[in-house]
Amino acid sequence: MSLTCYHCGEPVPAGSDFSVVINQEKQSMCCLGCEAVAHAIVNGGLENYYRFRDGPAARPDDLTDEQQAAFALYDRDDVQESFVRDRDGGEKEASLAIEGITCAACVWLIEHQMSKADGVSKVQVNLSNHRASLHWNPEKSSLSKLMALFSAIGFQAFPYQADEQQERLVKEEKKTIRRLIIAGAGMMQAMMFAVMLYAGAFQEMEEQYVLLFRWLSLIVSAPVILYSAQPFFKAAIRDFKAMHLTMDVPVSLAIGVAFAASAWATITNSGDVYFDSVSMFTFFLLFGRYLEMRARHRIGRSGNALNTLIPTSTTRLNGSEEEVVLTRELKADDILLVKPGHTVPADGEIIEGRSSLNESALTGEYMPVSRQTGDKVLAGTMNTESPLKIRVEKTGQNARVANIVHLLDRAFSERPKTAEITNRVAHWFVLGVLVSTCAVGLYWWQHKPEDAFWIVLSVLVVTCPCALSLATPTALTTSTNALREKGLLVTRGHVIETLADATRIVFDKTGTLTEGRLILTGTHPVSGETDAEEARKLAAALERTSEHPIARAFDDFRGYYLAEQVEATPGKGLQGEILGELYRIGTPEYATSSETPLSPPTEEGQWLLLSKNHQAFCWFAIGDHIRSDAAQAVDALKKLGLEVDLLSGDHSGAVKAVSEATGISNVRSGASPEEKLKYVRELQSCGEKIIMVGDGVNDIPVLAGADISIAMGSATDLAKTSADAVLMASHLQRIADSIALSRKTRRVIRQNLAWALGYNLTALPLAAAGIIPPYLAAIGMSASSLIVVINALRLSKRKRTEQQNSTEQPETGLAS
Repeated sequence: MSLTCYHCGEPVPAGSDFSVVINQEKQSMCCLGCEAVAHAIVNGGLENYYRFRDGPAARPDDLTDEQQAAFALYDRDDVQESFVRDRDGGEKEASLAIEGITCAACVWLIEHQMSKADGVSKVQVNLSNHRASLHWNPEKSSLSKLMALFSAIGFQAFPYQADEQQERLVKEEKKTIRRLIIAGAGMMQAMMFAVMLYAGAFQEMEEQYVLLFRWLSLIVSAPVILYSAQPFFKAAIRDFKAMHLTMDVPVSLAIGVAFAASAWATITNSGDVYFDSVSMFTFFLLFGRYLEMRARHRIGRSGNALNTLIPTSTTRLNGSEEEVVLTRELKADDILLVKPGHTVPADGEIIEGRSSLNESALTGEYMPVSRQTGDKVLAGTMNTESPLKIRVEKTGQNARVANIVHLLDRAFSERPKTAEITNRVAHWFVLGVLVSTCAVGLYWWQHKPEDAFWIVLSVLVVTCPCALSLATPTALTTSTNALREKGLLVTRGHVIETLADATRIVFDKTGTLTEGRLILTGTHPVSGETDAEEARKLAAALERTSEHPIARAFDDFRGYYLAEQVEATPGKGLQGEILGELYRIGTPEYATSSETPLSPPTEEGQWLLLSKNHQAFCWFAIGDHIRSDAAQAVDALKKLGLEVDLLSGDHSGAVKAVSEATGISNVRSGASPEEKLKYVRELQSCGEKIIMVGDGVNDIPVLAGADISIAMGSATDLAKTSADAVLMASHLQRIADSIALSRKTRRVIRQNLAWALGYNLTALPLAAAGIIPPYLAAIGMSASSLIVVINALRLSKRKRTEQQNSTEQPETGLAS
């Protein structure tokens, strides 16, 4: 006996595994469409629908067999490769582009509904660029089912691909322009006929002509309502199904009821008609959303530009022969030839050649940087001078540019407290508007019923909270993109809000205030019998596996010995076995395991001790360079009112030299990772908001503990993953610029919120009093949204002097 679909009653095909748990029982479904719709009903808390329905529901027509087959393709690994990333715990993360989002309430609806689906652990949607990050367990739910669920709740989800997304942006813009043109043309014609009707009312126009102009007004305004205003009605229907109020609900009520009433008046030849007001309202509302969409697309194109940096094809060397291949076909260890004017297609290492590369798209540095044999190069950078041969190391989703895009998406999808509060306020504001509208309508129906309808219409229109919903996300998204262009990659949603509130900034020394390009400046054997060259080779063997900047000082001496069982103790040093002997390198107390360690040589500098079987063996002096703009950055931070601290694990001699050169008076040296974290906690307990800037593995605890953490672009991958932001450019001055921009962003958000709330609270009583007619209400509502968007876009302006400041300055050398 064949089963029937619990939703639509159609037979369930043999072997079908579609099912939904309804009222605590597993029910079979015939297809992916019925399963998605049933999921949406259950997730919306409407399970009682199945208890009290009269019969089977209609099979969803909007999900065709072709669409179901298309959804099934998303379960293939080769399809997921371009937009899905593996995460810890067996989960996966998909980057999706969403169609159908009109306001912040749509974002809430998607996140609320999708988070209830089986296997989904997290879903975050960015209102500004209409992109979503979906985290799910593939063992509990397939991606095809989740994609179908998006469709069931009224939205279309697509794999995010920069070029395809750009095409969709263009199509969306063209469609909106068509709707706008039709609305504009219909509005002008309806207004022309309305003028004739108004003039005829004073001159006692014959009834047949009055009726003619009414029908002509109906004909020219019908396309405006049926086509141009269609997105508002679709969104309102979706919101009613989801039992959630958005701004599209009052807008659709205003447009639909006003047109229906005018059409009825025309057909029955009774009452007044307001086709001109309805068309004008639709036009101005579309115009406001069109301008908002243009701003959103501008922001989206900035993000898409990162994805489109990678060329579609490149030149691969097969021996001495050159062959042009698709970039996606590249594999590790392939040898590429990158000619002048061409873009590097993958992360790799230069094995032959010397040239300058333009890395501005990734780092914000406008001046090309010199690269030679042995240097690393990144995908998306442009070769400007001479041919380079490059060995491929990382491609596709593993390349640095892909990681930047991923971190940027994470920052966009996370919303700070201000945005969350604003979204909740907008939701309740819509409910308040509907209640107020009913009260206003009841009052006027009792006192002046002939004006009640149009006053209610004005109230619905003028109080639409578009500006309130756009106030925060537009400013945050614009600011995040502006920070990336400055060289600060924001990876967490709270960064801008916290940067604006920061009171103190704490710097690590090595690799942060200094360049981290350490060199060996001295070798002092403890015993006269110790060979200095031999000691350097032994130290290099221990440092070979370390990612700390100190390890680079021994690069020239690697390859002579092999250290086994190497262990790192953060903030102290390394140990390992070489030829059966135990060697340690690091702080004197760590190297000798003694509470009273040897004193380093009297010369100024940073000293490391190499020990053999816990006995002092050789001292090494390490030198570094202070970053060229370190002192300038510290001065700028102080002018912004921040306290500046230097917190380093190095000893006092090197730290003192750096503090004197940069002008930092609050200094702590010789601090372990635990002590660094304790110091930050003490400051936070006093009410301080701390920014921590570091780059090493030993900085990870304090980076995680600070209110906001910034990792240098040269930091270890683990440090960058733990940080809230990454300074891609090498200039510390960008931190001060970013703090200033964050404070400006906070001011803009406050201005937007004040304007949006002030406008709505002022306009509501005026509309309720009958002072504002419907067409002025439409103009005011659109103008308020436009003001908010334009004010937010001011954050994207880049001063010409900032580009000049990005040029290289003479280096300040310091042996530390």
